[in-house]
Amino acid sequence: MEGRRTSGRGACRRLVGEISIAEPSSSSGSGPIKRLATNGHAYYSVARQTDAAWHDLLTRVAEEAGVAFDFVSYPLPQSLEELWTRADLGCVFIMCGYPISLRQLHVVPIAAPIPLAPWAQGRAVYRTDLVVKADSRFQRLSDTFGGRIGWTLRHSHSGYNALRHHLLQYRTPERPTLYSQVVGGLGTVQKVFDAVLEGAIDVGPVDAYWHLLTQLHHPELAARVRVLESTVTAPIPAFVANPSVPPEAVDRLAISFQSARDRAWFRPIAAELLIEGFTPVRNVDAYSIIQARARQAEEAGYPAPA
Repeated sequence: MEGRRTSGRGACRRLVGEISIAEPSSSSGSGPIKRLATNGHAYYSVARQTDAAWHDLLTRVAEEAGVAFDFVSYPLPQSLEELWTRADLGCVFIMCGYPISLRQLHVVPIAAPIPLAPWAQGRAVYRTDLVVKADSRFQRLSDTFGGRIGWTLRHSHSGYNALRHHLLQYRTPERPTLYSQVVGGLGTVQKVFDAVLEGAIDVGPVDAYWHLLTQLHHPELAARVRVLESTVTAPIPAFVANPSVPPEAVDRLAISFQSARDRAWFRPIAAELLIEGFTPVRNVDAYSIIQARARQAEEAGYPAPA
């Protein structure tokens, strides 16, 4: 799951910084290891305001944890897969829990945001909105059957796995295939959104937290689609670290994220990001439900939305 700012392809950037964590010096005596920190591909940065808010949040959290940031640009199309596997990974907002649940990424979860939305119910969860053009004839999801659907990437939960799991309930022996055309590999939630608006697909999966931020910061654009149905919730993506980061540094970051909601500086940041706070995530087992839903779809003979 990836995204770009609605202001244009060239505007999409990651916020990346070097973290100087108090660790033993290398054998060469070169001093503490420098580690990367990022809001991966700026996935939940839909506007300049959200870019600034994530930057401010990470800086404040790092300061309280005793960690120093030096932000630099890390634009698309640089590979997230390569970023995830870097040995100097310090603190990254990974955009999807699916690769974590499959143990494809050897990372240590730190904390996850709690969206300010009724469907979150004070939990660090998200879901997928299945959207169509606002002026389309479709009133129910079943109205789109026989038409065209799209998805993002196979390792995405909100843009792929959640979609196929949701569609399971509509399949029957007489109707194992629900759509006549599938446009796969769209890559980003923004491209799914655009494909719906352009009429390339009839319905598409949109990360509900990304959708929430778009409704706040780009209401006119958000008003051009309607939500037909939403999936069940799943654990939202978390900030993660490389396993080589000392446990005490991970603990300090987790505590800093969790206590942020009690700080005066958090309120204006939370208003831009539509979050209530953060929940510490201690291990990858928190994302096991995502893998269970993937297995359910595969065992039902539905390996891909179709």
